[in-house]
This record gives sequence, structure tokens and C-alpha cells, in this order.
Amino acid sequence: MTKSLNRDELLTLAKSFNLKDKCPDCSSLSCAGWETIPGGFMTASLECVGTLRVEDAPEYWEEDLPKGMTIWSKDAPISIASHPYNKSDVYACKQCGCKYVRYTECGGYYVDERIRELRAELIS
Repeated sequence: MTKSLNRDELLTLAKSFNLKDKCPDCSSLSCAGWETIPGGFMTASLECVGTLRVEDAPEYWEEDLPKGMTIWSKDAPISIASHPYNKSDVYACKQCGCKYVRYTECGGYYVDERIRELRAELIS
């Protein structure tokens, strides 16, 4: 079973890595804000280290964003109780340890695997 992470644990994970120390594979990702995982990126190089999902929690689709900001913004807050973080898992690169949040968007006719760097200064 995947370990559930609270805000403090997420903050500790985020602080455990300096984004300047990315390996070549992770350097190819441009995901300060949510991005679709590039087709050529080897997701097997990432290991799930926890989840922000809460078992049996009621559905919650609200986003926690300052006025004028979207979830795609690189400075959007990482608010673990809000969408899409409340449906996300946390991953670490097996090579360099870079931390990411991953979420699968399931639209009416598509599935979009999304990824975002875990940045401590954005965790609210």
C-alpha cells in the first residue's frame, strides 16, 4: 500500500532535493507547472514514494488558486487538499532523487498523464 503523505511529510520530501541537481533525464522535463508527461520520457525511472489521496474522502474538485492564476501556472500553489493534488501521487527519480507530483486527468475522450516538480516554496 502506498504511504499517505501529510503536508509536513510532503514539505520534507520537497526540501530533500535541489532542482539544480537534476539528472539528464529529469533535466529534459519542463514542469515547473503541470505539464503532460512527454511521450519519450521513461516513467519507469520514477518511483512512487507516497500519495496525497485520502481514502474514502468525499469528492472535491475545487482548485486553490489566486485570482487570475490557472493550475498550469508555474507559481500556482501546491494545495494538497485541493484539486488536482488531492488525486495525485508523489514520485522520486531513481537516479537523482528529484521529486514530482503526478496526476492522471481522465477526460471524456482522453487520458492525460500530468507531472509537476515538487517545490517546497509553493506548498500551502
